[in-house]
Amino acid sequence: MNEPHPLPSVIVVMGVSGSGKTTVANELARQLGWEFEDADWFHPPANVEKMHSGIALTDEDRWPWLNAIARWIDEVRAAGRHGIVTCSALKRRYRAILIDGRPDVRLVYLKGDASLIARRIATRHEHFMPASLLASQFEALEEPGPDEHPITLSIEPGPREIAAQIISELRLRTENAPTH
Repeated sequence: MNEPHPLPSVIVVMGVSGSGKTTVANELARQLGWEFEDADWFHPPANVEKMHSGIALTDEDRWPWLNAIARWIDEVRAAGRHGIVTCSALKRRYRAILIDGRPDVRLVYLKGDASLIARRIATRHEHFMPASLLASQFEALEEPGPDEHPITLSIEPGPREIAAQIISELRLRTENAPTH
């Protein structure tokens, strides 16, 4: 008999810049009463300056940033808390740093087309990620595969609806998850 599994300890909300990660994750954290962290806050100043200048980050730039996010995830898990963190997590190897070996961490992929996202980025103010880097984000994007068990959702609905869909998916998946 299948017993319901508890909700995950941490949810990683991923997608390209402008996909609504922060807005959706904030709404999800509000609805669940969980902690929220934005991966942007983990960037060292040199990364922020590069992006602000329109220079795409290299993998070497990203490793310390991803490791800092992974440390936060482990702190939340170790303390028995629940959290949501946003992270572009564009490549499988980036997601591996955040999720591999952590069965209680779930991935949510906010998926949208480049034209919609470009329109959204154009309306943002005071963000260090310029629209000029959107193409590089899509070029780097490796969409999560089925083996990563992502919850993949369209970015077209509003943030409240997307958050509600995530909660619904999590409950469906935890109720139907096989026991080990």
